Amino acid sequence: MGTVSSGIGFLSQFFASDSAASTHQFCCFSANSSPLHVNFSRSAAGCLVKRGSLLSTRVSVSTTGNAKIDGIDDQLSLSSDETKPSRSADWKAARTYSERGLIYEGRVEGFNGGGLLIRFYSLVGFLPFPQMSPYHSCKEPRKTIQEIARDLTGSVLSVKVIQADEDRRRLIFSEKEASWLKYSNKINVGDIYQARVGSVEDYGAFVHLRFPDGSYHLTGLVHVSEVSWDLVHDVRDILTEGDEVRVKIINIYREKSRITLSIKQLEEDPLLETLDKVIHKDASVNTNSLDSNGSSVIDPLPGLETIIEELLQEDGIYDILITRQGFEKRVVSQDLQLWLSNAPATGDQFTLLARAGRQVQEIQLTTSLDQEGIKRALQRVLERVP
Repeated sequence: MGTVSSGIGFLSQFFASDSAASTHQFCCFSANSSPLHVNFSRSAAGCLVKRGSLLSTRVSVSTTGNAKIDGIDDQLSLSSDETKPSRSADWKAARTYSERGLIYEGRVEGFNGGGLLIRFYSLVGFLPFPQMSPYHSCKEPRKTIQEIARDLTGSVLSVKVIQADEDRRRLIFSEKEASWLKYSNKINVGDIYQARVGSVEDYGAFVHLRFPDGSYHLTGLVHVSEVSWDLVHDVRDILTEGDEVRVKIINIYREKSRITLSIKQLEEDPLLETLDKVIHKDASVNTNSLDSNGSSVIDPLPGLETIIEELLQEDGIYDILITRQGFEKRVVSQDLQLWLSNAPATGDQFTLLARAGRQVQEIQLTTSLDQEGIKRALQRVLERVP
């Protein structure tokens, strides 16, 4: 199995994946601001793994020439004749694995409060719990991470060397990165997966993808904007750790080992074209008053009248009329929202949808602008409206 020398110290520390910003734009406009952009970052959380400080692993040398590592019951023998050249060659091998992105099959020697201890030839490195594959905690969701680690002792895991620093005696592994190398070539944008919710954060939920073999190998992020067509204030109101969901892959960032997912894109947008999806046809028009010609008049939602006046100042928009309104079953947001419809324009007529509280109003624009032109006009107007 190899030998371990005295003087090797192991410092265990939380190693999260590098955060990187990614931008997602709503198709919804707020009446009080310019179009909303949201930044989100990736986390390394797993089904049962929580963020936190990891304990350090210590190596002590006995007077009999045996090294004992906390968390490992058996003692590892030392050989003064073979240790130094063996360790030097093994550190070089570790750097080669890291630089070339190779997968190593390492035996789990034991564990401590922060992760697993992995044998690499004559060296013992560290696999932090957050860098473990979701396979283990999803397979046995009722076990704590310490119980899972105890069961893994003696087994062999596929890992990737993510840090090999001989001077600082730091040899760090990632099972997640090894899983990415094995399984990322099997996924494509547009694929639909059954999945299990892992950790839930303010900005979204990390979800583990179930592969055809029935196991969970890769993790992606469902950003808060992709959870539901409704405005979501707290992801925890909708998703809970352990929930089974269906997700669609909407982006794959292979160079960053990142996947973004959507739940809402597997559901039809209730406001995609008209009000008919959210209200009954016989109640689709609510007549509040009549104008001098006897035509029905619908009072605009609060704040909408000012926006309409500003839109009429934009080139290419000639007339605006609120044609129908309805009421949803529950309040989604008290704030006024404007939605561009995907319904094709009829002649020079284009449809917008306004939403506030339970009310939804359908707005018809007479315009020479296309959808992108209308979107830019809305952006300019919302920048002017206080």
